[in-house]
Amino acid sequence: MRWSGYLASLCLLTALVIPSGHAVAGPAPGANVVLGHSTVPLNGPWRFHVGDDDRWSSPDFDDSGWETVDLTPAAGAHDGDVGLPGYVAGWSQRGHAHYTGYAWYRIKVTVDSDKGTALALAGPTLVDSTYQLYVNGKLAGGPGVFSQTPPTVFAAKPSVFALPTSPTDQTQTYVIAFRVWLDPLEAGEESGGMHVAPVIGAADAIHQLHQTQWLQTFKGYVLDAVEPLAFALPAIMVVGLIASRTGDNYRWLVVALIVLALLRLNQVLFFWTPYLSLRGYDIAVTVLLRPLVLAAWTLAWRDWFRLDRPRWLGYAIGALTVIYVAIACLGRPWFAPEATHGLKAMTSIVIQGLRLVFAAIYLGVIGLGVARSPKPSTWLAALAAILVGIGLFATELSALGIPGIWFPYGTGVSRSQYAYAIFIAMLFVMILMRSAGYARRK
Repeated sequence: MRWSGYLASLCLLTALVIPSGHAVAGPAPGANVVLGHSTVPLNGPWRFHVGDDDRWSSPDFDDSGWETVDLTPAAGAHDGDVGLPGYVAGWSQRGHAHYTGYAWYRIKVTVDSDKGTALALAGPTLVDSTYQLYVNGKLAGGPGVFSQTPPTVFAAKPSVFALPTSPTDQTQTYVIAFRVWLDPLEAGEESGGMHVAPVIGAADAIHQLHQTQWLQTFKGYVLDAVEPLAFALPAIMVVGLIASRTGDNYRWLVVALIVLALLRLNQVLFFWTPYLSLRGYDIAVTVLLRPLVLAAWTLAWRDWFRLDRPRWLGYAIGALTVIYVAIACLGRPWFAPEATHGLKAMTSIVIQGLRLVFAAIYLGVIGLGVARSPKPSTWLAALAAILVGIGLFATELSALGIPGIWFPYGTGVSRSQYAYAIFIAMLFVMILMRSAGYARRK
């Protein structure tokens, strides 16, 4: 479908929601929805309660004593990552700061539509961290696996759930309940629960909305999918340099390109596919790939600049990497679920310190390289190393107040993605220059 088609579909999605004005006793707060061939965001009022109880899925449960939550977004609001529209802050900003665990949302919806109209619900596209959906007390599905505690978290992706309808009645009533789990790995200032309201409507309109939601999700991470391929191509070229037996060492550059490609690929696997869980992502990225990518790129630039001294640098980087991995494990809830808040804070501070040490060594390698041979090709390599560093030390740059993400055409593009795109082009030039130099000497 062309862009104009998506825009036209969105313009045709009209709706009217008349919420009940006050919280009243009953199985759930009520909303009357009048549907043609349209969709309606279920902004509320929702009943909300932290904790977990199987009885809370029942349409007969009296939730009149629960809190009332409104998911109506501000005009033009979107998330700070890929630009998903309709964003609202989570329960950490609604009186439940620092709470992680289970919580429930409930709402009673009465839908007036044409007889025989198939109805559906588009699930929330952004949830911390995962959910199960119940309709009239029956489990309809959801991305999470709740067979054990803690649940296995998979990212909430655009999804459609068919709703039961009567071929003869124009009015349908649903009690919709979401069982939500916020994993400690995703705890933050705005975290917790649904950030984008689910949408109810005619099934054909919901499926059109579903395509639009997937398009936004695809756009948000398409660069993360392209970058691994872009890193793999220069890695193959570097292998060619190694095969030419020039005497220079490029093995760490190959490792650095492959590890960075894997780091970016995990982002795509988590947000696009149902195969990588939050814990798997955390182990791969936070514990292993992030320290490895720092070490590999520092050693890669050491070799590129032909720095033979100090000889202890490689051992120091290896020791820092092992310490980083060990401390990162100590701070993860899946490794030490009984760890105190103080221990977690301490591990966070230690990791920040280790990253600053890596940053100092990284900049030192660049400086030594330029001082050793201050010619144009060396300055070009130094600029390329700085571009890689923008991605490697993104957290530290954000702490300095440097904007980390921009939204051209409504889609989030990170500072790292811009830097890596320029770097890849420069690396091709650098490899060709080295190859030409070797050819001239031969």
